[in-house]
Parts: sequence; C-alpha cells; structure tokens
Amino acid sequence: MLSAMRIGLPDGTDLELENGATGLDVANAIGPRLAQAAVAVGVGDEVRDLRLPLAEGDRVRILTARDAEALPVLRHSTAHVMAEAVLHLWPDAKVAIGPAIADGFYYDFQFPEPISSDDLGRIEQEMRRILAQEHPFVRTDGVDKGEVLARFEAEAQPYKLELARDLPDGEISLYTQDGFEDLCRGPHLQTTKPIKAFRLLSTAGAYWRGDSDNPMLTRIYGTAFFDQAALDEYLERVEQARLRDHRRLGRELDLFHFSDVSPGSPFWHPRGMVIWNELTTLWRELNRERGYQEVRTPILYNVEVWKRSGHWEAYRENMYFTEVEAGQFGIKPMNCPGHVNIFGDERRSYRDLPLRLAEQGLVHRHEPSGTLHGLMRVRHITQDDAHIFCTHEQIEDEVIGCLELAQAIYGIFQLDLRIELSTRPDKRIGADELWDAAEASLHGALERAGVEYQLNEGDGAFYGPKIDLHMTDSIGRSWQMGTIQLDFQMPERFGITYTGEDNAEHTPAMIHRALFGSFERFIGILIEHYAGAFPVWLAPVQALVVPVADRHNDYARQVVAELNAAGLRAEADTRGESVGKKIAEAERQKMPRILVVGDREVESGQVSVRRRGEGDAGAQPLADLRGELLALSAGRAPS
Repeated sequence: MLSAMRIGLPDGTDLELENGATGLDVANAIGPRLAQAAVAVGVGDEVRDLRLPLAEGDRVRILTARDAEALPVLRHSTAHVMAEAVLHLWPDAKVAIGPAIADGFYYDFQFPEPISSDDLGRIEQEMRRILAQEHPFVRTDGVDKGEVLARFEAEAQPYKLELARDLPDGEISLYTQDGFEDLCRGPHLQTTKPIKAFRLLSTAGAYWRGDSDNPMLTRIYGTAFFDQAALDEYLERVEQARLRDHRRLGRELDLFHFSDVSPGSPFWHPRGMVIWNELTTLWRELNRERGYQEVRTPILYNVEVWKRSGHWEAYRENMYFTEVEAGQFGIKPMNCPGHVNIFGDERRSYRDLPLRLAEQGLVHRHEPSGTLHGLMRVRHITQDDAHIFCTHEQIEDEVIGCLELAQAIYGIFQLDLRIELSTRPDKRIGADELWDAAEASLHGALERAGVEYQLNEGDGAFYGPKIDLHMTDSIGRSWQMGTIQLDFQMPERFGITYTGEDNAEHTPAMIHRALFGSFERFIGILIEHYAGAFPVWLAPVQALVVPVADRHNDYARQVVAELNAAGLRAEADTRGESVGKKIAEAERQKMPRILVVGDREVESGQVSVRRRGEGDAGAQPLADLRGELLALSAGRAPS
C-alpha cells in the first residue's frame, strides 16, 4: 500500500500527499486562503465533498464561490438549514427530500396542518436565527443501516425511513449541522458561514416520489447566492418574469383563455388570432421563398400507421385513441406519417429531390394535468412542421438551409440563438450503424455552417438525432424552441423509395423541421419576451383612436376607416369615459399608438399621437402616420 499519492492540479502540475488525503488537504497544501474559501472539489466531471478521500492519479479542481459548480453546494446546504428551521417551528413535520435545482432548491415536507406562502417569512426568520452562529456541516460515512432505520423509526420520519431502506448497507452517509441530521450524499459547505443571501420563494404541492398514488407533500422553494447583489439581481428577474407571465397578460390583453371543458387547449380570442395569423403569414412567406410546398394531412389514423412508424412502441402513452367502426384509431401526436404518405403516393425520381413539405399541423399529445402550463405546455399543439425528403448526399445542404432559415426567423424577433446537437437516447429504434451515419451528417452540417454548438448526449428523438435551437429572451431566460431532426428509420419502415440516377430504387433520408416549435408555445414566449408590448407589425391593435368628446366620434371613426382601408389595424374608443381614463387603459393594453382627436384635429385633418413608451409626440397629419405604420409593418420592425 502506498504511503503517498500524486494528485493532478489544473495547471498540469502534480501534488504529492499522504494516501487517503481529501480535497481539503489539497486546498491546504496549496494555501490557507484557498482552504478557507474552498466550497467543494471537482474530480473529473464530478463535484465532491471536500471531506472525501481522493485516489492516486485524481485530477482535481478546488471550487470556490467564483465557480458555477459551487452554487448548487451552497443551495443544498441552505436547504438543510431550512429543514432545520421547519422542524423548530413544526416539530411534528415529516421531512422528505431537499435537492438543489437549476435556480435554487426545494424541500418536501408533510406538515401536521396546512401552511401557505404567508409562513415563509417565519421560516426565513428562524433560519436567520440559526445562522447567527456559525455551525459546521459534519459528514459521517459508512453508517450502520440498522442504526439509521431505528433512528428514523424512533423519530417518526417515514419518508427518510423509506429512503434509507432502499440504500445498500455500508453506503449510507449523514450530514449534521446544529443538531439537525439528514440522510444525504452531499456535497455540503464546510460550515454555515457562507449562507447569507437567500430567499424562500413559494410553496407547491408535490406527490412523494412523483407518484400520484402517494401522499401529497408541501414543497417549499427557495434560492441562495454567495452575495446579496446576485440574489437581488435574481429576484428582479423573478419579478420581471411575474410581470411578463403570459397567462396573466393573455387575459389582460384579451388574447386567449383556458377552460376545464378542454384542459390544456387554449381558446383563442380575436386579438390573439391577429398574432397567430401574422405569424402564419410570416411562416408561409419564408417557406415559399425556400422552396417548401404547403400540405394538409388528417388528424386521425388507423393504429397500424402508428405501429409501423414506431410511435406505438415508443410513444403511445402520450397518445389519444378511439374506435371507429370497430377499428382502433389514434389521433396524431406528430405529422410525420402523413407527409410520408404524401411522398409515397406517387413514384419519385432523384430529380424530384429534395422535396420539402410544410404544414401548420395540429397534433394532440397527452400531457399529465400537473405539467400543463399556459401556452408553454399544452395538449392541443399546432406545429410549424416541415419534412424534407432528400438523398443522403443532400442532407448536409438541407440541414444548413434549415439553420439559415432559423437564424432569419429568430433575428426578426431579436432572439439570440444557442445550438445543441442531441444524440441517440437509450430508448430508440433502428440499427446503430444508421444512428452513426445520421449523427455524422448532423455533425458535418454544423461544422460546415460554421456555427458554435454544444453536445447534448442521449437527448435525441427515439427515431433519430436532432439539432435543438435554444433562444434567450429579453430578460435573459433560455427557451428550447426549434428542432431539426434527421430520420433514417421512418422512410425504411414505410418503404418509401425514389428512383436514383442509376435507375435503382433508393430510400430517401427524412429531415423533420419545426422552427417556431409550436405556434402556441412560440406565442407564449413572445408575450413574455415583449411583456405584451408587441412590435407594430405584430400588435393586435396598432392604433387606438380616442375622441375627446362625443362630437369627435365621427372623425374618430373616419380615422379608423382610413387606417383599416390601408391594411392597418385600428379601433376607436367611443365610450363615455374621460379622455384620461381611456388613455390610461390603452397604455395598460400596450397600444403602439394612441391617437387623440378633438376640435383642433378635426379642423386640421390631423391626429395627436402618443407613442408607446415615449408619451405625447404632438400632432401629425394622418397620411404621415399611416405611412409610418405601414413602413414599420412591412419591414417587420422590432418596435
């Protein structure tokens, strides 16, 4: 057995330490200031507790508050302090699990009586009382399983008891701080000292282990940062997200509503349909320019289609089925088989390829009721779908064309693009050699396009690898929207072919492409991106005319008629309310232009213009205003 071992450091040098040395020993060997600032240790791609022993040849990084990987450690540790505070306030509460998550942490509890968000302040106050003194996080490894089971049974903690039963004997670790002990793998901070900037955010219901047959627990969400400025910045983003919530704005702007008569399916109001139709016009224009032909396919198909496509095997739990004349049919969750059917309806030659088919395709997917979220997660989905049938030699050019179209679309909305290449998942269909070829083609297209991309291993569709397109909105949030998927499986399964230049029959490649993703979700994202203040070309009402008094109503209607005749969208507010109230309501409705008309405007044939976000812009000839709005609309200007 070696008495010393070598540990690799990020700069390429090695450090010699006693066998069994920990990450904290590495930090101390480098310097006491680093040891004091150390949060955790990175060993390869894994973040570990500083207290765990290292092995010969490990290459390590000491993580401090400046490293992104350290933030989950702080948040997980804060969650434990929250759990301690909860037990101080509700000694009979049952503790479940409390992990760090993307934007913070949560902990699940079963309370003796219901609690609400009003109780979060009490819990925070108790946390600050606990943190007034510094407490070490003490890790204990290799705890006897029988001892742990007996302890949790004596403490009447059934959820911890169930978790401990599932763990192998000899692999149980516990963390203790200030008398609170929890079953946990870590990692955790060395002490509670760095826990200062935190906030409890909300409560929600959550089934134990995500199973609706299990008890409903109370989940408390919170977040934590290493400094107050970062926390304040995050809370400002949360507040901005709340103000931009598309569900609230959808009601306030009269765009859509949801109803229990058809859960997960939006009811679009006239103003919402304006946005929908403007996006449809854009979609058609861009598709036509790039050689796509629009088609429409049925919603209901015999289940044999879904068995042949692979959806029955890989996706049927997300589908809806019905019987028609003693035969079983499935409502389509995807448009692909319909487009394959169109391709196969006639003989095709290599001269016909690439064949680009586009559809504003309505699909239905069963999303559990607990996952439905406004327009972002629905059951009734309208995809801006397209399928490209091409030769294998044409794949890279067609994928590059899809990427260029994506950049054109997202540029209109000033959405920054981030690209991921998602490779084969565990649950998939088709031979590995086909997956090898498909992944190589997408790699090649991305390299030729000269775009930056990240690898997202294992997240491809069940039938092929894909390129996922992520957008960053105006307040810095990332959304996964478009996708470009390469499929060698479905053409083979349906037996579609084309006659090659060699007069032999060949199987085409199939590219699935949706760049809005779905119209519903894309509109939801746009509502939040613009905070409901749509650019002129997309605004449901581009100009609202406000008459000062009843005697000005006829002129207001004349202004509306002239603007509408020019192809603009204008309305008049002729209610018997005060001008001030009408203007205030129009501003809340985020109208791009408010046109006030009184005696002076009637006499001069002008309108007094209020621009959104700028206020009073003075009087303007109606013809000038009309020209300005038409130019902004035609150019799809960003404001």
